[in-house]
Amino acid sequence: MKAIISGGGTGGHIFPAIAIANAIKKRYPNADILFVGAEGRMEMEKVPAAGYAIKGLPIAGLQRKLTVSNIIKNLQLPFKMFRSRRKVKNILREFNPDIVVGVGGFASEPTLKTAAKMGFPTLLQEQNSYAGLTNKMLAQGAKTICVAYDGMERFFPKDKIVFTGNPVRDIIENIYSEPLQRFEGTLGEAKMLTDNKTEKKAQGLEHFGLSAGKKTVLSVGGSLGAGSINKMILDNIEFFKMNDIQLLWQTGKGMFNDACQKVKEANCEHLVKVHQFINEMDMAYRAADVIISRAGAIAISELCIVAKPIILIPSPNVAEDHQTKNAMALVEKNAAIMVRDSECHDKGLETLLNLLNNDEQMAMMGKNIKQMARRKAADRIVDEIDKILNIQK
Repeated sequence: MKAIISGGGTGGHIFPAIAIANAIKKRYPNADILFVGAEGRMEMEKVPAAGYAIKGLPIAGLQRKLTVSNIIKNLQLPFKMFRSRRKVKNILREFNPDIVVGVGGFASEPTLKTAAKMGFPTLLQEQNSYAGLTNKMLAQGAKTICVAYDGMERFFPKDKIVFTGNPVRDIIENIYSEPLQRFEGTLGEAKMLTDNKTEKKAQGLEHFGLSAGKKTVLSVGGSLGAGSINKMILDNIEFFKMNDIQLLWQTGKGMFNDACQKVKEANCEHLVKVHQFINEMDMAYRAADVIISRAGAIAISELCIVAKPIILIPSPNVAEDHQTKNAMALVEKNAAIMVRDSECHDKGLETLLNLLNNDEQMAMMGKNIKQMARRKAADRIVDEIDKILNIQK
């Protein structure tokens, strides 16, 4: 088995790609997997850290804000695309893959389009309820399109669509599955699960230097951060001190230094732990009582498995406002609370405090969101790869 996986730009594309690679390796231990990403983007760091080889393309996205700098960058795009496709041709000839998988992002367009033209079978994985522009363009040449939402025939040929769900990281898929290290006597399954989660929570708190006797909130605005969520916290850092609430805060690169300075000035470093990026996200999820998050498709897929109360603040800067649609799918089943991005600065922390003070609501939300979890999506995608290869043979 030789596979190329292409795409990236954000964790929402990269982590599913790595999950698919891991599922291929689990089924085919001798598989040779190569990633193709965009030079200077997040995948060039995260993929090698996961143990896979990656080649970068000189590709970039369209800059939508009309500034002089962005106009110059946009004028360079045709040349970057030409160079990228030429590089992809060489990669495909040299690697000669059995399958090429696209997960969305800048690099997947030249990679999968070139692969289809050269006769290599391709598979698309679309994470969102509203298909990305890149995947819509690539659908015609794909053998199979794996989706996580109903109604995707609006964007893709119906006969190519397979509902698999979104693949998530192994550490999240197995977040509570490890057996207890120690217990006495014969425990019922329900009690064992409860004790296991309690022990896992204690491990998470200890990992980040947090106290077991305080409520703990995780704020994660995506792998690149979220400006409005960060500003809500930055401008109200005293809230956590006044209410004796612990915060694990993933800021992204842009707000990290300001956040560290603000926490230091407020003398609440014992309560608020600031991270540019949290690599041990399983530990962060375990530690949290409530999670504040954007409503990206992969974030929601992970949160359903984690099964904690969540406050979703959808990004307004996405096509067709699809993050709001993602969030409402949970809100309608009493599995999440949604606060609009434009209102989060004034209402977000008040909503958080009300939730933390309502144990009954927190328990109900945790139970409801757990029922929406879709596990083993990466394995189902590998099933579809197998079908494609059997057809090719």
